[in-house]
Amino acid sequence: MSRWTPGDRKIDAAAMLRVNQAGEYGATRIYAGQMAVLGRGTAASHLVARMASQEQRHLDRFNELLAERRVRPTLLQPLWNVAGFALGAATALMSEQAAMACTEAVETEIDRHYADQLVELGDSDPELTADIEDFQAEELEHRDTARAHGAADAAGYPLLTAAIRAGCRVAIGLSKRI
Repeated sequence: MSRWTPGDRKIDAAAMLRVNQAGEYGATRIYAGQMAVLGRGTAASHLVARMASQEQRHLDRFNELLAERRVRPTLLQPLWNVAGFALGAATALMSEQAAMACTEAVETEIDRHYADQLVELGDSDPELTADIEDFQAEELEHRDTARAHGAADAAGYPLLTAAIRAGCRVAIGLSKRI
């Protein structure tokens, strides 16, 4: 193990775990909101249910890592509970295409976020790196699924996705620290 010297960058794995757990929690809440509106039995609800199942697996893994590494979750979790559900429900109420646009926007930001984390981690934490790589691949699959199922056809698509992406960036920044 190499010794730390001044100028070395210290990786804040606790902040990474905290924000990743918060993001996966938020994703499960978005999909719960969408499912509450879309119901069951439609093509869109089947897609959302599949993606929600994968997000739940990601959340379960980050919950496990938080416990193992004794990292507290974000204090903003009650806010992400309500905001995620509201975002999911609101976009599903707009249309199935808007629900897909929401997924595309969120997953685009999560891909960027995970890519940044992988660069920061380098080879310092192989276990966390493997989890992030696995989850990033599924997030990209969700983004591509949303695109293939009409995300760009949502009314106000550019404005809608820009607003959701900006909200994701704010949530990521806050969840790392709080």
